[in-house]
Amino acid sequence: MFSRRFDPPPPSTSTRSFSKSHKPNKSSSSFSKSSGVSKHRHESRHSRRPTTATSATTATTDDGSLPSNNLTSAIVTLVVGAEQRLFAAHEDVLCVSPFFHNALRSNFMEDAPRRISLPDEEPEIFSSVLEYLYKGDYYPRLIHNKRRNSWELESATDEARGSVESTVFHHGIEGDILKDTVIYCTADKYGLDELKRVALRKQGLQSGIQCSTILASARYAYANTPDSDSKLRAHYLALIIRSRSTFKRSGTMQLEMYNGGTQLFFDLFVALCNHVDDISASPLHASSPT
Repeated sequence: MFSRRFDPPPPSTSTRSFSKSHKPNKSSSSFSKSSGVSKHRHESRHSRRPTTATSATTATTDDGSLPSNNLTSAIVTLVVGAEQRLFAAHEDVLCVSPFFHNALRSNFMEDAPRRISLPDEEPEIFSSVLEYLYKGDYYPRLIHNKRRNSWELESATDEARGSVESTVFHHGIEGDILKDTVIYCTADKYGLDELKRVALRKQGLQSGIQCSTILASARYAYANTPDSDSKLRAHYLALIIRSRSTFKRSGTMQLEMYNGGTQLFFDLFVALCNHVDDISASPLHASSPT
């Protein structure tokens, strides 16, 4: 049995940069006032518990909305990451994604074994994507607090699933980055717009993340989203501005800006200018008539 690799289409070549019309929205639902950054080092991800290969034959949706015929289609084997971790999923479930639809319908004969190799993916991230495809969310799930009319992450003390880890060690960059950011970028590649919205909302519900992890995640977001998609980028710009007192004291931030060389820092400059303009134009700061 041969493994075939399906390469995604090239990202958008749009060159639209972050401008005043795309400045961060302070009232965006993807941010929370409690979120923030920490100068303390986050728990290292070099020691990971293994990701369990997901068996699609036992997965069901919480609300039963997944059509039963999707659970009787052919099983596809997915070989993920450098360690070749094995996952299994139903063909019709995977085909919700245009990426997998093209891979399965264009590269396989009718009766050929369904097998896709994804050597550049992180198994932990792909497990979350697969969980979303079956259940409409991934752990930790979003919970709506009706009393506060706000979104929260489910309890981090779920004994069945273990503790919530907000970062993932990404082998492509040899470092820790925020898990929800990688999921957002993966969803963009797979054409899963609703998963992007879920991952974006979860970005603002994490707190206590060190500056170096935020900056590494921001660089990853810029490198793995097209210029036409400013939502995730705007999240990081707004987060840095909101936590500017911490970043001003950060040696990592100073080194990052000294090295430069990325669109991130020009966009941050524009966003800061827009922020200052908004403050200057507010009634409290307007010049009183003489």
